[in-house]
Amino acid sequence: MRRCIADAGPLVAFLSARDHHHDWARSAFASVAPPALTCEAVLAEAWHLLGGTANGQPALLELIAIGTLAVGFELKAELAPVRRLVARYRDRPMSLADACLVRLAELYDEAAVITIDRDFSVYRKHGRRAILLVSPFA
Repeated sequence: MRRCIADAGPLVAFLSARDHHHDWARSAFASVAPPALTCEAVLAEAWHLLGGTANGQPALLELIAIGTLAVGFELKAELAPVRRLVARYRDRPMSLADACLVRLAELYDEAAVITIDRDFSVYRKHGRRAILLVSPFA
C-alpha cells in the first residue's frame, strides 16, 4: 500500500455521506497505507467545509486521534520552499493548503496526493516532476 497525502476535498467527501465524491473517497482512502499525511491548512479548510454537516467536524478530529490522519508538516520549517511555490504558481493562484501539500509531496517523494482539485495535475514537485495523484480525474 502506498503512503498518501490528503487534501481537504477527499477528507470532506470521506466524512460526508451526502458528498458527490463520498464513495470514491472511501475507496481511495481504503487503498492507501495509514496514516494519511496532511497539513494544518488542509485541516482548517476541511473544518470549514464540514461546518454544515451533523458530525463532520468531530469526525475529522477523531481521524487524527485514532491515527488515521497525521499532520506531517510544520509551516515555519518549510516556509522558504512554500513561498517559492506560491510565487511560482501566482497566476493560478495557489492556496496555502495546496502549497503545503506540494511541499509534502516533495518531502515524501513516493507518496500520492489524494485530491479532487484539478490544479494538482498542473503543480510540479521539485520544479518539473509530476505529483503522483489519487483522484477521480486521474
